[in-house]
Amino acid sequence: MEGFVIGIIAALFVILVVASAAIKIAQEYERGVVFRLGKYTGVRGPGLYVIIPFIERSVKVDLRVMTLDIPSQEAITKDNVTVKVNAVVYFRVVKPEDSVIKVYDHRYATSQISQTTLRSVIGQHELDELLAQRERLNQNLQQIIDEQTDPWGVKVSVVEIKEVELPPTMVRAIGAQAEAERERRAKIVHAQGEEQAAEKLAAAARIIATQPSAMQLRYLQTLTTIATEHSSTVIFPLPMDIVTPLLQAAAKTQKKG
Repeated sequence: MEGFVIGIIAALFVILVVASAAIKIAQEYERGVVFRLGKYTGVRGPGLYVIIPFIERSVKVDLRVMTLDIPSQEAITKDNVTVKVNAVVYFRVVKPEDSVIKVYDHRYATSQISQTTLRSVIGQHELDELLAQRERLNQNLQQIIDEQTDPWGVKVSVVEIKEVELPPTMVRAIGAQAEAERERRAKIVHAQGEEQAAEKLAAAARIIATQPSAMQLRYLQTLTTIATEHSSTVIFPLPMDIVTPLLQAAAKTQKKG
């Protein structure tokens, strides 16, 4: 009787071991890549699926978007400036079978190709492009890395350059350049203001020249301004009909001379 009970317990234990090896569960974001005697047979999941114990083997692959930090890379730009750049890569597995069969470790491989691509792309652009055209460089990096990882079943969706570290001397030079640029713009704005003011004054002078009474009104306005400022100087304006003959006579005298 005892031997029979022991046999039943042993049989149950074997059944449990075989069942645990045969029954697999893949989450919604996972897929199981199944191999039979070393040969690829298909992708299973999500949910419950069964494999043949000791004959088939299942490798689970995560399909969620993963974040990969690219450590700071030292590179030389096209205009021979040494910079340190780090970035972040967002990618996911779109073909589980390729990510297992065609590459040993798709995450590590993506990290390495991202580092080398980052240094290569930085070397093809000047420093001004790296600082001012960050979005275009991000798109360029994403396209190149995605082309390299496509055979591995990996889709690179986004690449973002996070930080660009410059030498201290270059930081000071960029600061001086920015200050000079601001001064240049300020001088241009001031010159444009002077030009507009001169145009307005010239237009006012032309109007006054055609209307002699306007000059007398300006004289009266000037007297009003002086009176409000408590000045000891008094100016008496002369009517234009008196001043005009004098100016004409002076002009004739200069012509004769």
